[in-house]
Amino acid sequence: MKKYFLITLGIVFSLQVLAQSGLKNGVEAPEFVAKDNSGKTLDLKRLLKSHKAVVLFFYRGQWCPYCNKHIKELQDSLQLLTGKGAYVIGVTPETDENINKTIDKTHASFSIIQDKGYKIMKAYDVNYVVDDAMFAKLKNYGIDLEKNNGNADHVLPVPATYVIDSSGKIIFAHFDKDITKRASVSSILNALN
Repeated sequence: MKKYFLITLGIVFSLQVLAQSGLKNGVEAPEFVAKDNSGKTLDLKRLLKSHKAVVLFFYRGQWCPYCNKHIKELQDSLQLLTGKGAYVIGVTPETDENINKTIDKTHASFSIIQDKGYKIMKAYDVNYVVDDAMFAKLKNYGIDLEKNNGNADHVLPVPATYVIDSSGKIIFAHFDKDITKRASVSSILNALN
């Protein structure tokens, strides 16, 4: 039953995000400055001066099993990613309290940013508003976006992953409206070569 719910939820979410297109390979990555979950100020421009690349990924929340699986995969491969000079950053609309739940579930030790106001999500063209019908369905399944995100906006990101090289260009982009599909660690590592 749970597997059927997750498949149905994935299909419905995939159909709902038709307008977003994400950013493509070769374009200049939008700069941002934000505080991560540990209070550290992350400045993309500065990070690219001290690292070969930044792996920037967007996830929906601690309630999303596909997000948690992807975050665990990134954490399990973190030494390989950092060994290639990458700095890994997760971006989410969820509150600090729920970011901590994500960390508890996934043991993530990399930076995670709460994107208040959705500035980063908008800059990378991954944000969308969950319609009222989907919001109600999620609530029926025990997922309260308003509580998780600390507002009544109902905004989520299309799960996407970007590798940004030291020049500030996107050298790898994974943007798929099917929320069950995520960038593989091997494809991210290949982009870092």
